[in-house]
Amino acid sequence: MRKTVLFGALTVAGLAASAAAAGTLDDVKARGKLNCGVTTGLAGFAAPDANGEWNGFDVDVCRAVAAAVLGDPKAVEFVPTTGKTRFTALASGEIDMLARNTTWTFSRDVDLKFDFVGVNYYDGQGFLVPKELGVTSAKELDGATVCIQTGTTTELNLADFFRANNISYEPVPIETNAEGQQQYLAGACDTYTTDASGLAATRATFEDPSAHALLPEIISKEPLGPLVRHGDNEWGDLVRWTLNALIAAEEYGVTSTNIAELSAGTNNPEINRLLGTEGNLGEMLGLSADWAKNAIMAGGNYGEIFAKNIGEATPIGLARGLNAQWTNGGLLYSPPFR
Repeated sequence: MRKTVLFGALTVAGLAASAAAAGTLDDVKARGKLNCGVTTGLAGFAAPDANGEWNGFDVDVCRAVAAAVLGDPKAVEFVPTTGKTRFTALASGEIDMLARNTTWTFSRDVDLKFDFVGVNYYDGQGFLVPKELGVTSAKELDGATVCIQTGTTTELNLADFFRANNISYEPVPIETNAEGQQQYLAGACDTYTTDASGLAATRATFEDPSAHALLPEIISKEPLGPLVRHGDNEWGDLVRWTLNALIAAEEYGVTSTNIAELSAGTNNPEINRLLGTEGNLGEMLGLSADWAKNAIMAGGNYGEIFAKNIGEATPIGLARGLNAQWTNGGLLYSPPFR
């Protein structure tokens, strides 16, 4: 088993090194389209609507990158990936970036040869249970059947938590969130475990969300963010600073509604550099001066993207919490644009 895992890791790493050598920015420009890996479907984060149009928190990150590079937020091909297929899709060059609920870990960064360009959602693993089960704590789940996605960090986290609390469980392996939801609602498992944000998003789609509870325990740190292949630093810089532009825009009060006015120039040099009216940051990235302006206009700043897709006014109902700006007690913080 150990040899098989090692071989798989080396294969993914080898694919990543080969694909990165191609020069992703040039490929995207020549293609005229960004190939962006997303989840197979998670309400609020990435899911197609009735017309096949993809929407969501992670989708808007893809659109921002497309707008920065190509000037068109719709120049994106969304490629659904599972926990098992996502890394091979990125390593092989099938997708240019992965923007789905993927946790930044040591082995994924170092062993699989990927670069996480930042964190767009600070999360942690939780548990969803039917209220009729009568459970109020994850520590009361001794002997429970647990729906869990394969190929994810949740598998090891789950094993560690139950072992540390000297309780047992029976895993019910699933590959997609849709399958997990189906199995959970059918009673095939007592609880469904994944990132707490994903559980909130899944519960929001239930016929009666109020019949299900998120248990209070958060058993892990799950910093979720976009990733690219090792070895293509130019492309990594571009995706990283596009995400930073969305975060910085919220901090500086740059929104989708006032960006045109602010683009005429302000007395804040940081905003001027961000929007391309001063300096040559776009040129440094191999892009036009208004690359960040285009990215922000695609779906708004970070706060706008959060609020419309997963915020407290949506069915998902997530509070900002750790995902608030650093000035409001959260962890969001962009390096300076200078």
